[in-house]
Amino acid sequence: MAEETTCRIEPCLLTSYSPKLAELIAELVAVSTTLGSALHPTTAGSLAELVRAMNCYYSNLIEGHNTRPREIERALREDFDEDDARRDLQLEARAHIRVQRRLDAQFDSGELGEPASKRFICWLHREFYRDAPPRMLEVEREGGTIVMTPGALRTLPEHDNVVGRHRPPASDRVAAFMEYFESRYALEGQGRVARIVTMAASHHRLNYIHPFIDGNGRVSRLMSHAMALKAGIGAHGLWSISRGLARGLADRGEYRRMMDEADSPRRGDLDGRGNLSLEALTAFVSWFVEVALDQVQLMSELFDLDSLGRRLHGYVVGTVGATEAGWLLVEEVLRRGEMPRGDAAKVSGRSERSARDQLKLLTGAGVLASSTPKGPVSLRFLPSAADELFPRLFVAQAQ
Repeated sequence: MAEETTCRIEPCLLTSYSPKLAELIAELVAVSTTLGSALHPTTAGSLAELVRAMNCYYSNLIEGHNTRPREIERALREDFDEDDARRDLQLEARAHIRVQRRLDAQFDSGELGEPASKRFICWLHREFYRDAPPRMLEVEREGGTIVMTPGALRTLPEHDNVVGRHRPPASDRVAAFMEYFESRYALEGQGRVARIVTMAASHHRLNYIHPFIDGNGRVSRLMSHAMALKAGIGAHGLWSISRGLARGLADRGEYRRMMDEADSPRRGDLDGRGNLSLEALTAFVSWFVEVALDQVQLMSELFDLDSLGRRLHGYVVGTVGATEAGWLLVEEVLRRGEMPRGDAAKVSGRSERSARDQLKLLTGAGVLASSTPKGPVSLRFLPSAADELFPRLFVAQAQ
């Protein structure tokens, strides 16, 4: 039997960019560059933490796992459900946030590795499943239960699987495919436009290879997040590709349809020179970039300083029950990023006792917080408050 060639995933990249795709990329670069630019870095950092919760929520949703925002919030406090099934969903959510937090920190410190490398992708998988209980590593197949090793590629015949109508490369060839994948999608030396196209194309081709027994979709979305950072469109973590993939542009089934379409074999002499359809890959890349742009535009609207201030005022006064003097404290923190506790009376224009009461109310509600009991306070955006502060962020019926 002939050896399965790694060129099976060709074409890996586009031979040319249509004017429409070029315009989408240019707009994506422009909008992502200004996203959150008016916010204080500390406030933007708090919003990025909310986006990580949103990202894991939608990544779970794509897998058919509905983890509610309040459950995610509890998981971050190590408050897990007693029911094993709900607890596992919380563990998945916490793992996703933990890994994405590390990616963002690595990028900020200049230590983020090559997202397309086999080493990096295996690290993503291993890190995601690092704290998973044994039951979460068990994968049911027709022949029985397979126990997955975090970070380990498929290697054995029993690891082979059919995904929908797609048959991924044989397990004994996965390592070779991943080396080829790295050689075709490494970002080093590429310009920004090429990196954005690579981000989109590699997302499909990694899922096509299906390198792990399970968890491939999660890893591909985390890889895409890392590539967005490397491409200069990550906007300090203030937008999420997972939300766009889960919701689509027109309906929630688009992601699976577009992924399935990009599996298509070459459609004749005018459809490239690879094994797979260049036309289908081009359509997928254009769709992926448009989804990314749609999400960046949405976040730019939601995180606009003026509109954020209005919604925050309504939440603090209407829901939390703070006075207008209490709102002045929040407004000061929104503007300055943080506020020493001792400034509360001066900022609010009230007595020390009254200011202290308002500060206690706001910290108790999770609107303001600090890293130490007496340290300066900064804003926090809890997932449980997102429905009021950012009404389009999470799917309403899943609250």
